[in-house]
Amino acid sequence: MSVKLTTRQVGDVTVVDAEGRITLGDGATTFRDTVRDLGNAGNKKLLLNLAEVSYIDSSGIGEMVSGFTTITNQGGQVKLLNLTKRVKDLLQITKLYTVFEVFDDEATAVRSYK
Repeated sequence: MSVKLTTRQVGDVTVVDAEGRITLGDGATTFRDTVRDLGNAGNKKLLLNLAEVSYIDSSGIGEMVSGFTTITNQGGQVKLLNLTKRVKDLLQITKLYTVFEVFDDEATAVRSYK
């Protein structure tokens, strides 16, 4: 199964709920296009909820970094929410845990944008 992305607004923060696998092919492409479209539409505060993401490969990690860079260059912020153990371990191995702000609680994450 590829990734399924749904977006919702919590105040001025756009929460992207991801479910499935962010991998080479459809998953990474869907993820990239969604983040780019949100940025182009003026959504500068993105919170990626990865609680239901079962797997991310190197292509998926690359798209996360690309999306982070794109939104940051547009004056926005991308933060991560509810990482699974597998995703958290992957971010630590790749040293990206120091790049992204990571939260376990949605309310705290939303408040952090103020």
